[in-house]
Parts: sequence; structure tokens; C-alpha cells
Amino acid sequence: MSGEPAVARRSGTGWKLALRLVVSAVFLAVLVNRVPGLADSIPSRHPLHTALLLVAAVLTVFAGIVLSAWRWQQVLAVFDAPVPLKVLTGHYLAGQFVGNVLPSTIGGDVLRVTRVAKTIGSTTTAFASVVLERLSGMIALPLLVVAGFALRPSLLHVAHAWVALFTAAVTLGALGLILVAAGHPGLGGRFASNENWTRFIGAVFHGVDRARREPRQMLRVLATALVYQLSIVLSYLLIFHALDRQVPIAATIAFIPAVSMLQVLPISFNGLGVRESALVLFRHGFGISAGAAGAAGLLWYGSLVIVSMLGAPFVVVGHRGPRINERDASQSIEPA
Repeated sequence: MSGEPAVARRSGTGWKLALRLVVSAVFLAVLVNRVPGLADSIPSRHPLHTALLLVAAVLTVFAGIVLSAWRWQQVLAVFDAPVPLKVLTGHYLAGQFVGNVLPSTIGGDVLRVTRVAKTIGSTTTAFASVVLERLSGMIALPLLVVAGFALRPSLLHVAHAWVALFTAAVTLGALGLILVAAGHPGLGGRFASNENWTRFIGAVFHGVDRARREPRQMLRVLATALVYQLSIVLSYLLIFHALDRQVPIAATIAFIPAVSMLQVLPISFNGLGVRESALVLFRHGFGISAGAAGAAGLLWYGSLVIVSMLGAPFVVVGHRGPRINERDASQSIEPA
């Protein structure tokens, strides 16, 4: 990647990546051997209709990437670092290509940090924006799980519904602790004026502190996060319809965010295998077979990979876009 700063590889990242690939392979092997009808889930009737629904799912996943960039833009606004949506979408696609297509030890988020740091002139602000953007997305997921069960309380009685609620509760509790620690003057605030690597923690503190004191901006970030997560729900609904399965909207809202939370566990490659297993676990709530549930996960991941391929040109071309003044960027992380 021409023009990119050198990123030192952390010790052990190679074997960790290899281990995650092995775990994903094991999960998928178990699914293929244990889940009946996985290969026969795509209906042969009305192939054009099925293909159109799958194309719509791919387009919805692409729209989700743009929505993610929009959410990132709202987070950067907290730091007074405005960046055009077009530029951030390119950065996000580049990160998706590295994270989902290339088995890289660097990762898509690191690439996003380096790219947007060039745009705004501040690595600390760039790092904090990516961290807070990720956290805001995770906050939206438990809220959607609760909303899904509220829309259809009968889902509480289906098998393994408690797993979705437990996952939401643990995630929300963990995020609450992280945000409290990051925004506490005596914890995250201790590093606010540091010059070494801990300044990145201080940058996160400034972002959380400013968002807390500007609730309207924080609500905008959460709103964009909710819209993005709903786009994922919609993409799954389209895939379920492509598989000729009529899944209740409330069930999709309740269980798909739980799947999204489980797939980010750092035990597999991009959630591959874990995601499909979680969908099979929640199949009773969807009212579909295990084979259809597993196939839906694979089709969704395939849609993500297709969209991620669009990031290849952005990786090759490198950074393009406006830059803000280095002095302005450094001031953007100062406490107001």
C-alpha cells in the first residue's frame, strides 16, 4: 500500500490469525456434517426472484457500509474534525477489504485509523474516533434485542431466547463499564495530557467527555448506529425471503443483533462459523430449519465479502481527500 505508514506487527498476531482460521474451519465443518439441508436451502423455484432478492441484500449491505461511514462522521464531529462522507466511505471500504478479504494481521480498523489520521492530521483523534464508532454500534445492538422482544413478547418462550437476552445484558454491562472508565477523570482522564502511547486513551476520554456534555451530538451518533444495525436486519430479511422463508420482523430484530454480538467474539475469522452456529441456535425464534439458518449466515457473509471487494481500489490508491490543519486537529482533542 503505497504511501501508508509502516505498521509494526505485534508479536503473536500470525499464530492468532491462524488459530482463528482453524476455529472457523472447525465450526463450518461441524455445521456441514451436523446440519441437514444446508446445501439444499436455496430454492430452485423462481431463480430470477431469488437472485433479485440476493442482489437486494448485497445492495443493502453496501448501504450499511455507507451508514457506517456516516456514523463515523458523526463521531468525528464530536472532535470538531469534519470529514466528507465520500472520503470516509472510501476509508471504510478499504478497511472492509483488508479485514474481510485479506487474512491480514493488521486489520481494517488500523487501516482506517492511518487513513483518517492523514485526513485530519491527528493520529490520536483518528484512533479515538474509530474506538467510539465501534462502541456506539455495540450499544445499539442490545437496544434492538430488547425492542424485538417488546414487539413480540411470545418470543420470550421460544428455545434459546434467553441466550439472546443474556448476550444483550452482558454486552450492555461491559460497554457501560468501558464508557464509565473511559470517561472518568480519575481513570481515562489520567492520560489526557500524556505524550506517550497512553495519549490514545486520553483521546477516547475527551471524546466520551465531550459527548456527555453535548447530548444532542451523542444522540445523533446513537441514531446513526441504530439505523446501521437496522440495515443489517433488513439484509437478513431479504436473504430469508430469498430462501423462501417468511421470518417475522420482530424475531429478526430480536435475534439478528444477538448474532452480531456473538460473532465479534475474538475466537474465529470475522465471525465465520460462529455467526452461522448462532443463527442455527436461534432458528426456533425465526421459525425456520437449521439448514436455512446456516445458509442465511453464509449468504450474508458472502454479501459482505462482495461489497468488501469494492474496497480494493481504495487500498491500492491510498489516501485521497482533503486535509485539515494539523493545529486544528490537535486542538480538536483538547477539553472544551
